[in-house]
Amino acid sequence: MSVTVSAAAETDAEQILKLQYLCYQSEAELYGDYSIEPLTQSLDALRAELGGGCVLVARLGDEVVGSVRGTVDGDGTAVISGLIVHPRMQRHGLGRRLLGAIEERLAGEWSAKRYRLAIGQRSERTLRLHRKWGYTQTGTERVTGKLTVITLEKEAGPAEAPALATSA
Repeated sequence: MSVTVSAAAETDAEQILKLQYLCYQSEAELYGDYSIEPLTQSLDALRAELGGGCVLVARLGDEVVGSVRGTVDGDGTAVISGLIVHPRMQRHGLGRRLLGAIEERLAGEWSAKRYRLAIGQRSERTLRLHRKWGYTQTGTERVTGKLTVITLEKEAGPAEAPALATSA
């Protein structure tokens, strides 16, 4: 069975929320803070995100095994968030496929000129991956005593990422 990437439907909200909860456990442990927003987000708040931006899911059959979200502001800056991949599916390029797909969709359908994302400073593997994918650090912000967030950006350009592939 192959993994497909497509737009999320409202009916995917519960699966995305459960996957988000699973995926952010390691982040909460890393920072010693289990009150982080991805672990406390309500189903209604997630449904509102589904209706207000671009949300993609990766499916293995009927199961949501990955997701990513994005919005574009009036200046053309796309804020990408919530990139998650089920732990058993990690290290197979699925995160890169999701990121490439959301970048492509935000540039094409939402006229994004640049992409921005924020990552906790202790999330070294995630920071390394995004830098490898062309993102550069543009700022830092201390959010709490335990958490400093690093902002990364890259310009939207000719499609660098693979097109929305339908199989893994």
